[in-house]
Amino acid sequence: MATTTLWNDTIVALATAPGVGALGLVRLSGADALRIVGTLFGQQRLEQAASHSVLVGWLRRHGVVIDEVVVSVFRNPRSFTGEDVVEISCHGSAYIVAQIVEACVQAGARLALPGEYTQRAFLNGKLDLAQAEAVADLIACDSMAAHQLALQQLRGGVSGELKLLRQQLIEFAALIELELDFAEEDVAFADRGSLLLLLQNLVVALKALIASFAYGNAIKHGVPVAIAGKPNAGKSSLLNALLNEDRAIVSSIAGTTRDVIEDTLTIDGVLFRLIDTAGLRHTTDAIEAIGVEKAKAKIAQAQVLLYLYDVGDATPAEVVADVQQFGRADLLVMLVQNKTDVTDAAAGVAFAQALQQALRVDGPQATYLGISTREPASIAQLKAALHQMVSGLQGQASAVISNQRHKTALQQTLLEIEQVQSGFAAGLSGDLLSHHIRQALYHLGSITGDVQHDRDILGTIFGKFCIGK
Repeated sequence: MATTTLWNDTIVALATAPGVGALGLVRLSGADALRIVGTLFGQQRLEQAASHSVLVGWLRRHGVVIDEVVVSVFRNPRSFTGEDVVEISCHGSAYIVAQIVEACVQAGARLALPGEYTQRAFLNGKLDLAQAEAVADLIACDSMAAHQLALQQLRGGVSGELKLLRQQLIEFAALIELELDFAEEDVAFADRGSLLLLLQNLVVALKALIASFAYGNAIKHGVPVAIAGKPNAGKSSLLNALLNEDRAIVSSIAGTTRDVIEDTLTIDGVLFRLIDTAGLRHTTDAIEAIGVEKAKAKIAQAQVLLYLYDVGDATPAEVVADVQQFGRADLLVMLVQNKTDVTDAAAGVAFAQALQQALRVDGPQATYLGISTREPASIAQLKAALHQMVSGLQGQASAVISNQRHKTALQQTLLEIEQVQSGFAAGLSGDLLSHHIRQALYHLGSITGDVQHDRDILGTIFGKFCIGK
C-alpha cells in the first residue's frame, strides 16, 4: 500500500560528495521518480522493476548515451523517504553527474533543497525529528565515539526514552483532566501520592538526560582541553608527547609559546581538541601579554583544564590562584605535576596534598596526577585519565543527548514539571496544574516531532544538512 506523501513534486540531487571520483550517486524521490528516470533508462524496465531491485544499462538523453549506470529502485513506502526513490550510480565525472541531474530536471524533477530527503522521511513518518537530526550527526562524525552516539540516536535510543516520559505525562494529564470533567461531583480519580511519585521520577529522568548533554556534546564536537600553567612548566613538551610529534617549539627560555597552538588527538575513540597556551604570568612584554590573554580566553571556553606545574618552580598558592580564576562548575580540572623523573617524590606528594587542602575549601573538584613527558608510560597514564574523566560525564542517563535544541526543550519541560510539583504542594486546583502539564508535553514532544512544527522551524533544522541528504 502506498504511503500518503505531504509533497506533490519529485526532487533530484547528487547524494555523494561533489567533485571527481570513481562513482557518483544521483538520487530522486517523489511520485514521478520512476517515470522521470524511465524516460532516460527505459520506461518499461522501470515500471516492471520490483522494489529493492537493481538494474544495469545505458542512460540516454534525447537518444544520446550519457553513461552506463546502475539504477536502484525503492518503491514507497519501503524507502528512506517513504516515497518512490530511484538512485542512479554513475561514473564520478562532474560532467556526467551534471548531465544526469540536468536531464532529470528537464524530465520534470526539481533540484532538492538541503536536507530535503531527510525532511521528507520525517514528514512521511519514516523517522522522528530526533532520529532525523541524528542523520546529520552521523554524516559529520569524526571519531568512533561520535559515530556510536549518532547510531544510538538514529536507532531511536533517545526517542524511546523521551516517548516513555511523554506517555507517563499523558497518563498523568488524562487523570487530571478527568477530575476536572467531574469537578462538581467531587470525584478523585488519581491517588495524589502516586502522582507525586510519578512527578519525582520524571524530574530525576529529565535531570539525568539534561546532565548527559555535557558528555554527548563533548563526544559530538570533540573535547576541548586547555593545557595551561606557568612558563616552562612543560606544556609544549606535553603537547608534543601526547601527539607523538614536534608540534610546538620547546625551549628553556620562559615565554616561548606566545600564541595558541591547537591539534586533535583520539583516545579510545574519543576526540580531544588539545590547546597549548602561553604561560600564565604577569609580563611587561606586549606580545607575550597578548598570548596570555588569548590563553585565558581559550581556557574559559575549554571543557577540561589540564594544569601543568613543576614543584621546583611554583608554589601551591600560585597554582591555586591560577586554577581558581577559571573554576567554573562545568569545568573539569586535572592538576598534573610534571618532571617527576627529576623531582623528589616526597616533595611532590606534599605539594599535591597542599593543593587538595586549599581547593577543598575554596576551589573546583580536581584530579591529581604526576608525570614525566620523557616517559611514554606517564603519557599513556595521562591519556587514560583524560578518557576516564570525560567518560564520567555520561552520568546515570540511560540515553545521551548531544543536540542543544534537545537540551533546551528538556530544560523547559523540567521547569514546567517543577511548577506542577510546586502547585501540588500549594494545593492548586487541577485546571491550574493542567496548563503546566500541557506545556511540558509540548516541549517534550517538540524534540521528536510529536507536536505540530512550524514549517520555518523545520526549514532551519533541515537546512543545516548537506544537499542530497
